[in-house]
Amino acid sequence: MTPEAALAAQTARYRPMTREERVAPALRLHKLACEMARWGIRRPHPEASPAEVQTLLRQAVDLARSS
Repeated sequence: MTPEAALAAQTARYRPMTREERVAPALRLHKLACEMARWGIRRPHPEASPAEVQTLLRQAVDLARSS
């Protein structure tokens, strides 16, 4: 499938959806990305509490934004 055909198929599929239905996949991907980042933080910091992992995640996001 060409990129143009894929875009046309995606557009046709999304057109009848509500805004909420369109946003849902992005929110699921965001949640998955955050969880994967937390797993990545826990590997070198297995003793970290959930609050510490969250703090390290926020620091990583802030660092990425400043770059």
